[in-house]
Amino acid sequence: MTAPALLPLTVRRLDRITATLQSTGRIPSLVTGVVRDGALVHSCARGTFAQGVDPLQQQYRIGSITKTFVAVAVVRLRDAGRLRLTDPIGDHVSGTPFADRTIAELLTHTAGIAAEPAGPWWERSPGTDREGLRAAMADAVRERQGRYVHYSNLGFAVLGELVERLTGRAWHEVVADEVLAPLGMARTSAAPVAPFATGYAVHPYADVLLPEAVQDTGAMGPAGQLWSTIPDLARWAAFVAGDTGDVLSTDSLEEMCEPVAVMDGDGSRSRGLGFEVVRERGRVLVGHGGSMPGFQAGVRVERATSTGVVLTLNATTATDAPGVEDPFDVLDDCEPRLPEVWAARESVPSGLLDLTGAWFWGTSEGVLHLLPNGWLRLDTVSGMMPPSRFRPTGEDTWVGLERYFRGETLRVHRDPKGVPRHLDIGTFVLTRRPYEPGNVIPGGMDEGGWPTA
Repeated sequence: MTAPALLPLTVRRLDRITATLQSTGRIPSLVTGVVRDGALVHSCARGTFAQGVDPLQQQYRIGSITKTFVAVAVVRLRDAGRLRLTDPIGDHVSGTPFADRTIAELLTHTAGIAAEPAGPWWERSPGTDREGLRAAMADAVRERQGRYVHYSNLGFAVLGELVERLTGRAWHEVVADEVLAPLGMARTSAAPVAPFATGYAVHPYADVLLPEAVQDTGAMGPAGQLWSTIPDLARWAAFVAGDTGDVLSTDSLEEMCEPVAVMDGDGSRSRGLGFEVVRERGRVLVGHGGSMPGFQAGVRVERATSTGVVLTLNATTATDAPGVEDPFDVLDDCEPRLPEVWAARESVPSGLLDLTGAWFWGTSEGVLHLLPNGWLRLDTVSGMMPPSRFRPTGEDTWVGLERYFRGETLRVHRDPKGVPRHLDIGTFVLTRRPYEPGNVIPGGMDEGGWPTA
């Protein structure tokens, strides 16, 4: 996809962000990117790079961003009917001490199991095999499932094994064939492919570097093994924004990006199915961070505006850079999105046009609007009418997508002439006038009706 040009002022401010992060953070090399509408619209590289190496083609280890790819592989298996997210993991992967914990709980880090396998620090140690991992997870249960979010690398290692058991292939081969290849992410791999960055530890009190050891993490690989580049992570950000390239259905991606379990007391950080959901400064950002010895990476996506920010760097820990602008703020300030152009449609089905207008649930009023593709939107006018959008599911039926009516069926009841008489939304009866006609209102209507002179 051809990237549209950003204005010079936008570019200067975005470049300044990268330059400040690299300098203040004391990072050997840093590459950043901004994604809009599925395209990498800006990138910037700062630091030291080998002569002749294109920073955009240089791989960095992306750590726990790997988990998002594994999660997509798991949901693809669900969509293919190979598993249910409510299945206990023990139904598919034997020998775990948390066999009763569900696949969904592992995806959302709510299974109540240990963060790491017992034994040496797995990120800096030669990877163990499945049998070794079994021994290392013998005492992994920490809490009852569902009580709170406790981040677990161990849980995703087992999810990777789940993918292997159901496909008969290594987890990273499944990810490569079914996710990376269809999305054109040719520079993302389980093992580094030249050119790739060297990971460093930066001395906290002197400007010297210590090369970090790079380990194949073996059975723990699904928790943080992958390497990638900024263009590939930009494609992944576009995927998260909704450009799934037929790898996943829109509904399944939406499900993965929904906040399921709150991570902190104020509710600003939550977990979805493999993704992190963060609310900050009026935005909802979906993505994941990643770190391995010598490397850090990040993907953040505002799905509502199809905008994403990605970065890769080769330092174990970067020094904080307080006061640095946020790229999302820069785009909003310099190049805010224009409203979509409104255009009238040539016609709409008369049966749907008849549904629009005022409806009452008891004495609470709402207004039903007709949207493109036969969708409906119910807006609150007064009282307790819950607002929601509704997606068509069949003849005169829709399913609610938000709030109280989410997952509930809206069904139209028509008179013999086909005119809508009332709506039923999960047993809520909506009529054109408050409590009229009385013969469709549960419990009926007082015989005297509304007092009139």
